Amino acid sequence: MDAVERLFSIRRPSNRPFLILIPGLEWVEEFGLLASKAHLLLMERFNATFIFYKKNAIPLFLTRGRKSLALRLPPYDSHVFELLSLVNAPLVAPSANPEGEKPASNIKEAMEYFGDKIDLYVDGGTLKAKPSTIVRALYPKGLRLVREGNIPFDKILSFYKAIITSSSLIAAFPLESSSLDLFGPPFLPHH
Repeated sequence: MDAVERLFSIRRPSNRPFLILIPGLEWVEEFGLLASKAHLLLMERFNATFIFYKKNAIPLFLTRGRKSLALRLPPYDSHVFELLSLVNAPLVAPSANPEGEKPASNIKEAMEYFGDKIDLYVDGGTLKAKPSTIVRALYPKGLRLVREGNIPFDKILSFYKAIITSSSLIAAFPLESSSLDLFGPPFLPHH
């Protein structure tokens, strides 16, 4: 909790929550978020940020009083996913810029922004990727674009429509958890 509060003091006003990177879809359930299997298939398929409404109380230091939480499942072949797998836990993931500034694209820019306020910088070279697309998952079904980014929303929406109209896509894109049923009950926490 102290580390998250420190990030808020360095990075942004304290009323806006950070994105959380997760090492697996089971964390959607762990956080008690409202998501259908179709939403989870999208999350596994696309490297986009998904905002889910919460069912249960989530600590204020993560939500900043909001009724939702933003999560991203990094690509399985990425260094970020490798790190998440090693710690086997979610990580709060602010972008490398002060609020309102352009995100740093390399370590030099990040150091110019934050100086010695950051304990450790990781040099990943020059980043060329666009910011992630942000999609709000509407429960029990539906999507709303929050921000267009690295993945065109039309592509996400087309895949979503195909999922909810064709059960054959379930076999093509199986989830890690086979206990989920696209057309049955929603993916809810077991408490």
